[in-house]
Amino acid sequence: MTLSIKSPAFDQNTRIPDKFAKDGSNLSPELRWSGAPEGTRSFALMIEDPDAPSGMFRHWAVYDIPADRTSLAEGQSVAEFGRGANDFGNMRYDGPQPPRQDGPHHYHFRLAALDTDQVRGLPDDASAASVWDKIRPHVLEEAELVGTYEIK
Repeated sequence: MTLSIKSPAFDQNTRIPDKFAKDGSNLSPELRWSGAPEGTRSFALMIEDPDAPSGMFRHWAVYDIPADRTSLAEGQSVAEFGRGANDFGNMRYDGPQPPRQDGPHHYHFRLAALDTDQVRGLPDDASAASVWDKIRPHVLEEAELVGTYEIK
C-alpha cells in the first residue's frame, strides 16, 4: 500500500475553502492519511506555497506525530507535537494568503512517514524549512495533497 493523504474539505487540485485561509477563519483543514510503510515510527507534515512572489513560503510544519495517528481534525491544536515556525513567524497553522490578483497559488500538503519516533536536535524556535531539512534523512515515504487558493 502507498502512503496517501486527503482532506474531506477539498479534493486534489481544487480550491481550498475560504475558512481555511489566513484572512478567513484560519482553521487548519481536516487531514486523513493511510498506507504508512512498514517501519513508520512517526509522521511530519509541511504546507508549502511554491508560487509565492518571494519563492517557497511555508505555512505549517508539524513533526513527531505518532505512527498510530491517521488524521488531524479541522482546527486541531498540535501543541503536543513538535512544531516549526512558519514563514509568518508563527508556531502554528497559518492558511493561504496570496497577494491579490496574483493568480492561483498551489498549496502542497506534504506528509512524510519517518523511521524515527522523535526528531532530535531542533531548537524550540526552529524554522519550518530547518525542520524539513532535519527530517529528510528519516523519510521512508512521502505523500502530497495539493489545493489551490486565489484572491481576486
